[in-house]
Amino acid sequence: MEFKHIPVLLNECIEGLNIKPDGIYCDGTAGGAGHSREIAKRLTTGRLISVDRDPEAVAVATERLQGLPAKVVRGNYSELDEIFERLGIEGADGILMDLGVSSYQLDNAERGFSYHTDAPLDMRMSSEGMSAKDVVNSYDEQTLARIIFEYGEEKFSRSIAKKIVQARQENPIEPTLQLAEIIKSGVPQKVRREKNPCKKTFQAIRIEVNAELDHLSVALDKAFDLLNVGGRLCIITFHSLEDRLVKQRFRSFCQGCVCPPDFPVCVCGRTPRGRLITRKPIEPSDAENTDNKRAHSAKLRIIEKIKKEKDPII
Repeated sequence: MEFKHIPVLLNECIEGLNIKPDGIYCDGTAGGAGHSREIAKRLTTGRLISVDRDPEAVAVATERLQGLPAKVVRGNYSELDEIFERLGIEGADGILMDLGVSSYQLDNAERGFSYHTDAPLDMRMSSEGMSAKDVVNSYDEQTLARIIFEYGEEKFSRSIAKKIVQARQENPIEPTLQLAEIIKSGVPQKVRREKNPCKKTFQAIRIEVNAELDHLSVALDKAFDLLNVGGRLCIITFHSLEDRLVKQRFRSFCQGCVCPPDFPVCVCGRTPRGRLITRKPIEPSDAENTDNKRAHSAKLRIIEKIKKEKDPII
């Protein structure tokens, strides 16, 4: 199966990165190398580091970036500091992270991300470690309900978790369509008629399997620390949990004094380390949404680093 993935908000990312031909750039989510290729094509003496945790994505990106000033590395974007250190790179002039699941991962039934085709329950982006099958067959009902509610924002999380636990007492839950039918049985008939009710629960399990929010939280701090002054961090999110985390972290990078408001003068000495390039997230145009159905929920936020060192903690 060909690794297809249409890069979302491509022109907006390239413009947002403000690419210098001699700069150092990093694509923390290489995927099909769509964003990576366009970054690397604009470099002369500069260099691109393209990172992905998916071994299939690494193989594809390596092939598609041949002949360009780019190096592909298998790893997680939460390990950017270690990757940079191994490569002898001290800082970057721009870092991009596209947090969406690639079209290849969704369309490749064997990866177990989709609730439209039958396949083994997997959902592992790295093809290693705990799988979705492990989650649905071993987590207790309360934990399942919490994950589905918090990560999927699913209001029927308790009834869905109950149905999962009941079903696995008879036989282990193994294929994706079996799980999909169990999820459907846990929501009211009206909801089933209006839309496919599996999306939120599948999203929640995928986030848990890949520890996506934990990795993102770590990656945001590391990526911003690795930026050179004037460097930019561009993040594309696809659901509210990711976007909220990025928005809050960007705001903290731009925050100055944190003294209580009743203090007559600042004693913390904290000054902003970044400035927002986008006050509001950039969203795909109508034309892009028409051409690429998976762009619909995308949001791009961009921040620029204006100060290298952290303020001392008093």
